Amino acid sequence: MKTPFGTILSFCLVFTALNISRAEDIRPNFVLLIADDISYDDLGCYGSIDARTPHIDALAGEGILFTNAFLTASSCSPSRSSIITGRYPHNNGEAAELHRPISWQIPSFPGALRDAGYYTALAGKDHMTWTETPEGKNSPTEAFDKKYGSKIKGNSGGHGNWLKAIAECPGDKPFFLWLAALDAHRVWDGRHEWDESVYGPKYDPDSLTLPPALVDTSETRSDFAAYLLEVTRFDHFCGEVIKQLKADGTFENTYIFVVADNGRPFPRAKTRLIDDGMKTYFVASGPSIKKPGTKSNALVSVIDIAPTIADLAEIEKPETFQGRSITPLYADTTTTIRPFAISEHNWHDYEAHGRSVRDGRWLFIRNFRPALALQGPADSCNSVTFEALLAAKESSEPLSPAQADVFLAPRPVVECYDTQSDPHQINNLAGDEAYAAIEKKLSDVLENWMKKTADSVPEEISLDYFSRITGKKLDIEMEDFQRPPPGADRGAEKVNAEGI
Repeated sequence: MKTPFGTILSFCLVFTALNISRAEDIRPNFVLLIADDISYDDLGCYGSIDARTPHIDALAGEGILFTNAFLTASSCSPSRSSIITGRYPHNNGEAAELHRPISWQIPSFPGALRDAGYYTALAGKDHMTWTETPEGKNSPTEAFDKKYGSKIKGNSGGHGNWLKAIAECPGDKPFFLWLAALDAHRVWDGRHEWDESVYGPKYDPDSLTLPPALVDTSETRSDFAAYLLEVTRFDHFCGEVIKQLKADGTFENTYIFVVADNGRPFPRAKTRLIDDGMKTYFVASGPSIKKPGTKSNALVSVIDIAPTIADLAEIEKPETFQGRSITPLYADTTTTIRPFAISEHNWHDYEAHGRSVRDGRWLFIRNFRPALALQGPADSCNSVTFEALLAAKESSEPLSPAQADVFLAPRPVVECYDTQSDPHQINNLAGDEAYAAIEKKLSDVLENWMKKTADSVPEEISLDYFSRITGKKLDIEMEDFQRPPPGADRGAEKVNAEGI
């Protein structure tokens, strides 16, 4: 008996639809694991002799460890907003400053993934918002299909819903998960929720090596030990995610990125343009990496994550992206994708405006508010570690150069460092004739970038909201201290130029 033509046609259509569905199913998945306030050198795979981070260390052995990765801002929401949009902070509008929203018309890379049929979810810390869409306008697709809360009973670290987010991904779509910890943001809660059977023993404060800007007191050591507990707890839950992906059979088809939003919340780290504030660990794994377990000295920026994921997912990149894809480094870790990485220091609790540019070795900083000290964020100032620094400053004992730098005011207008020979950026080479050519080159790059990206230095910028001594909130309301962000006078939120 002959099969009717219509039946054959129907079968072909169904078969084709199934093949399309299967083609979509094999598109890669993506997971971003992002910590809160952890410096690059507080991971074992980045050289820490104290921190226990076995799971991230192991992931680096299955992927690439980037040794020259940098943030665009060492400030929570500006940094996260920059990552999710692939744009510099001042090009995100108000989001250049802490707690403020991204301009409504700017798309996110998770939203672009959703447009292409991906399922996206956020579990943990969010801290990213957009301004309200004007009436009659259409805003880009929202970033996430679903958001999970940041805390559960017994776990205040932000990772309590990570595994749930994995389990609830639909089986018929590829996924992107933004898994964000609250660790290691102050105030430390990990020490009160510590389970040695899960995380291992607590740290011995007396055995730790302190960063050079800190005064060696028992209180400071205990403070730093509490911080490292949260570093280890973050690592543990990164390991749980990796273990679950492997158990589900999705790890082999999943690209993973492990980064921080800013440096450790201690003096001379978080918010600062030097390496302890702006340099980040960056571990990437995924199926197209040719030589797993390698290191790359290539210069990369966190704004490169958005175009990288767009490339790997084979979706159209929004024209607003200002980063560069790192996918060439998956094939050859010795290649170069960008000549410079540029970072910003805008308002974060205190009045500030600074810019920096790096070429992988040399760091150039321009301070546009040189009269002000760079003591760090309010949560750092409101700590026993900062109190110890203040006490040392008032004593007859001289401070080390790194410690004195916390209180330096006025600051030099220009700073230039050789980060290879001076990893903590103590010796300012600006003005030294031997380095004049390097200084001029980087200064010109920064000036040109500011022009092309419509950056600006407003005459009046947002004022201090906290005491620079105690870290306590001042008697001032938001509308009394908040000013238009940098670039607002030049329409930077609508400028897409990369600038370098």
